[in-house]
Amino acid sequence: MGSFSIWHWLIVLVIVMLVFGTKKLRNIGQDLGGAVKGFKDGMKEAEGGDSQKIGDAASKQTIDAEAREKNKS
Repeated sequence: MGSFSIWHWLIVLVIVMLVFGTKKLRNIGQDLGGAVKGFKDGMKEAEGGDSQKIGDAASKQTIDAEAREKNKS
């Protein structure tokens, strides 16, 4: 009971294609590819120093406030 041979994987592939259909598998592949591309783009932006710019902008927008009770007149 070792690893599967190529014939086992081919049979599994044929069964998956019969169950889901090629169009649905193609759509899943495109969605997965788009997600990976988006992840890579996000990682490049984070490494490029954009995250530091975002942090600077957030610190400039900090509002210092004090809470007061409302007068019940």
